[in-house]
Amino acid sequence: MELIDETDPRPVLSRATAFRGHVWDVVTEVVDLGAAGTVTRDFIDHPGAAAVVALDEHQRVVLVQQYRHPVGRLEWEIPAGLTDVEGEAPLSTAQRELAEEADLYASRWHRLLDVATTPGSSSETIAIFLARDLRPVPASELHERDGEELGMPRAFVPLDEVREAVLSGGLQNMTLAVAVLATCAARDAGWDSLSPA
Repeated sequence: MELIDETDPRPVLSRATAFRGHVWDVVTEVVDLGAAGTVTRDFIDHPGAAAVVALDEHQRVVLVQQYRHPVGRLEWEIPAGLTDVEGEAPLSTAQRELAEEADLYASRWHRLLDVATTPGSSSETIAIFLARDLRPVPASELHERDGEELGMPRAFVPLDEVREAVLSGGLQNMTLAVAVLATCAARDAGWDSLSPA
């Protein structure tokens, strides 16, 4: 048996928008499961996202801290953003977010993994990349942050220290957790498991 998730969507008999939001909507679909009958499912219809583990020459991860209202926490995260720009590939989104949120460019990019964040309630998937050979964004090209990103702290933290904080429960952001654990696994395998970006 090949251990791989199968893409095999079932027929949607009807679809309605139950709630239209600022970033994503909640939709209601009636789905035909064949012999199992039909089911009605409400879920968040999400545009998807891209995230980046930016690793410097000292094996430090670039983290940014952002307030996340649904959980009421200031969370340390890796740079990430929605793939909501028409025609923009996930890699381009990750590159843009690294520049905008962490003021960094990277010369070397690999795809770490893709994750479905909460497949029982959201269509969101996140493409997670590894960026290395970092360099600062020139002052003339810096992104002017505003809104929730205004004054967003940035830190360079050793990869193993971040992994320990994830495993001890100190850091709970899902994207950060899976990305850092995948980065540690890739490093421990000599980076042989990395896919081209």
